[in-house]
Amino acid sequence: MNVSHFPERRGFAGHFLVQVGRALLILWGAFTLTFILLQMMPGDAVMIRFMDPELGLSPEQIETMRVLYSGSSNPVFQYFHTLWQVLHGNFGYSVQLGVPVGKLLSTALPVTLRLAGVGFLLSLVWTLAIAVGASLLPMRVLRQAVHALPGLWSAIPLYWSGILIIQVLSFRLHLLPVVGVGAWEGVLLPGLAVSLPVAAPQAKLLLQQIEETERLPFVMASRTRGASRVSVFFRHILPNSVIPSLTMAGLSLGELIAGAIVTETVFGLNGLGQMTRDAVSGQDVAVLQAVVLIGAAGFVGANLAVDLLIPLIDPTLRMSHRIGGGKSGS
Repeated sequence: MNVSHFPERRGFAGHFLVQVGRALLILWGAFTLTFILLQMMPGDAVMIRFMDPELGLSPEQIETMRVLYSGSSNPVFQYFHTLWQVLHGNFGYSVQLGVPVGKLLSTALPVTLRLAGVGFLLSLVWTLAIAVGASLLPMRVLRQAVHALPGLWSAIPLYWSGILIIQVLSFRLHLLPVVGVGAWEGVLLPGLAVSLPVAAPQAKLLLQQIEETERLPFVMASRTRGASRVSVFFRHILPNSVIPSLTMAGLSLGELIAGAIVTETVFGLNGLGQMTRDAVSGQDVAVLQAVVLIGAAGFVGANLAVDLLIPLIDPTLRMSHRIGGGKSGS
């Protein structure tokens, strides 16, 4: 029996368990912090909703409604009651709308996920295009112009770029309509708008790593052996520069899921952004708690995926896990 691979497997398994445990702790911390902050909000959503004299509810009936929506007026009991419900996939009821939060999420979450997915893929395309253009375009002036694009994109506010894209691509060129489109067609324009500021830090980091990798001895040796500029770039420079940008891309995906309010407002999408805005105006605690948890899960899930993929992509990290696993078994 060949046992030479056992330490490597055990090392990666330990890495997997550590990362998953860390992700669960972060989610629990996000839930706890959000619960505390929402409890400190001025006002009471239940009182605002049901103390309307036109409803004619007695204090006892209002207290009954409070128990129905939050489990108790005791914050400690509310915390454990809400945590238990969330662990079972139940986010409670919206005080503002009187419907389960899960029903609201089933409508809003797919819109935001489509937007995040399209924006994420487009940001990867922009990042790769900038890296290739800044490295391989024939004229130095063109390479410098492409190199300056990430800084320009970082300086453009998201709402302004969204309006500009609508004006140019939809109203002027009539390439992509804004209204009367399907589920996926409706997120192309906002996905394009949100991909530019997301791609900017990824491209900056990738360009920096490419500049550092170009000075490494093995790259210079490949050039002295007569390898073409394109071959050296795609075979040696780009693969050895992409790992930090992959980590940045994971952060960007979580940001896209959690920070969709501006984009969805500009383009009129009924996703988590609109849902969050309505919940804030109505002090809908259960909805806000769910949205924050989903945003945190987006960040944590994206980073967990990156943390688990990097050792499989980077041979040096694979070797470190194998050595670490071997030491633990000695």
